[in-house]
Amino acid sequence: MKFNFLHKIYTPLFLVGVFFLASCENNVEKVKLLTENIDLPLEESENVKIIYSDSGYSKMVIEAPKLERFNTEKPYTEFKDGIHVTFFNKLGEKESELFADYAIDYEKENLMEAKGNVVVINVNGDKLNTEHLIWLESEKRIKSDEFVKIQTQEEIIYGDGLDANEDFTQYRIKNIKGVITIKEEKENAEVQ
Repeated sequence: MKFNFLHKIYTPLFLVGVFFLASCENNVEKVKLLTENIDLPLEESENVKIIYSDSGYSKMVIEAPKLERFNTEKPYTEFKDGIHVTFFNKLGEKESELFADYAIDYEKENLMEAKGNVVVINVNGDKLNTEHLIWLESEKRIKSDEFVKIQTQEEIIYGDGLDANEDFTQYRIKNIKGVITIKEEKENAEVQ
C-alpha cells in the first residue's frame, strides 16, 4: 500500500519534470540573434585617472567617474558619467582643460566626441561653452557645428560653430551671432 501511494505521487511529478526538460531548447541561432545587437563592455572601471605620456612627459590626463571600453568592429571607450581632460605642453605646463557630461572616444578613428555642458578653458583663461565638440586627435584640431559661446577677458562671442587648434589658443568662430565687449560693460557700470 505504501508503494502504491508513493507511486501515485511521484509518477505525475516525474512526468511533469520530463515534459519541462523536453520542452526546453537552446537554439544557438536564436540566442545569437537575441544577443548580437547588444554591446557589452569588455572593460569597466570607476574613478578613473589615465595619464598619457610621450617621451617622458605627461601629455594628457583623463579623469572620469566611469569608463566602459567596447571591443566592437569599431572599438570605442565611453565616459557616460562625465569626463575631465587636462592637456599639457612639452614643459609639463597645463595648456587647456575640457569638461563634459559625456564623452566617447573612437580609438581607430582618433576621434573623441564630448557632449552636454562642454567647457574648454585655455592657458589664457579663454572659455568655450557648447553642447557638442569633436576632437580630431590626428589633426590636432577641435570643432563644433553647434551653438558656441567664447568668453575672453575682453569680450563674449556667440556663434554657430567653431574650428580651433587642440589647445584652443587659435580659433575661428563660424556664423558669429553677436559680440559683447566686456570693457565697455565694466566702464558703463562704473559711471552709473
